[in-house]
Amino acid sequence: MSSTRERRRPSEEDERDRAALARERRGRRSEEERRRTRVSRSGPRNRPHRHVEIRRRWIALLSVLTLVAMVYLLFFSSMLGAQDVSVSGSRTVPADQIRTVAAVPSGKPMLRLSTDEIRDRVAAMPGIATVEVSRSWPNTVEITVTERTAIAFFDSGPGGDGVHLVDGGGVVFKTVSARPPGLPELKLPKVSADDPVTRAVTAVLGVIPEQLLKQVTTATAKTPASVEFTLAGGKIVRWGTAEQTDRKAKVLAALLTQEGKIYDVAAPELPTITS
Repeated sequence: MSSTRERRRPSEEDERDRAALARERRGRRSEEERRRTRVSRSGPRNRPHRHVEIRRRWIALLSVLTLVAMVYLLFFSSMLGAQDVSVSGSRTVPADQIRTVAAVPSGKPMLRLSTDEIRDRVAAMPGIATVEVSRSWPNTVEITVTERTAIAFFDSGPGGDGVHLVDGGGVVFKTVSARPPGLPELKLPKVSADDPVTRAVTAVLGVIPEQLLKQVTTATAKTPASVEFTLAGGKIVRWGTAEQTDRKAKVLAALLTQEGKIYDVAAPELPTITS
C-alpha cells in the first residue's frame, strides 16, 4: 500500500459553488454604499446643467422683452417722434412756408413717417425744383430744397395776370409785378414746360456763356431747332439747337467783331452774316 496521500480533486459542483460565492461577495454592497454611489454619479452633474438651463431661459426672456421695448420705442412711442423740422437751401421761399406745406405730424414716430409723401408735398410748391427729406435721430426731420432759378420771363400783356418767371426747364413758377432786370423776355405763342419749343429756348439760354446771356434781350423760336435771340444792340443771333454750344459761342464772338444785322451760327462750320 502506497504511503503517498492522494489529493481529492475538486468536483465541478464545487467549482460552481465557489464561483457563485465570489460573485455574491463582489456584488454585495450595503444600501448606504449604493445611495452614495447614485448621489456621486447624478447629483454633481445635474446641478450645473440645471443652472445653465435656467440662465438660458432668463437670457431668452430678457431678449424678447428688449425686442418688444425697442419695437415700441421705434414705432409707437413719441419719445422717438418728430419734434423739429429743419429746412435748408431756401432763399426766396420762406422756410416756415415749406414747413407748413410739408405738414410733418408732431410727435409721430420717426420710422412711421413717410419721407416720400413729405417730399412730394414740398416738391409741388411752384418755387421748388428739387427736395430731399431725411431723418436725423432722435427727433428731427431734415428738408433740403433747391429753388428754381429764373432764366427768362414772359409778359402776359394787357388783360393778363402779370409777368411770369421761367426756369431752365421751361417751368413757369412765379408771378411778379414788374419786369425783372437782367433777364431776357420770351417771345413765344405758348410758354409751358410741356411745350417742346419752350424747352428748346430755355435750354439754349441755360448753356450759352454768361457774358453773352447778359446781352440777350429777347428769345424766340418757331421750332425746337430754330432758336434765335436779340442782343442789346439790336443784332439778331440765329443759334439753332443747344448742341455744340462752345463752338457756336467762339464762332459768334468772332463774327460780332464784324458789321452785320443777323449772325447765323446754327451750323458753326458754315456761319453767315446778313446785313
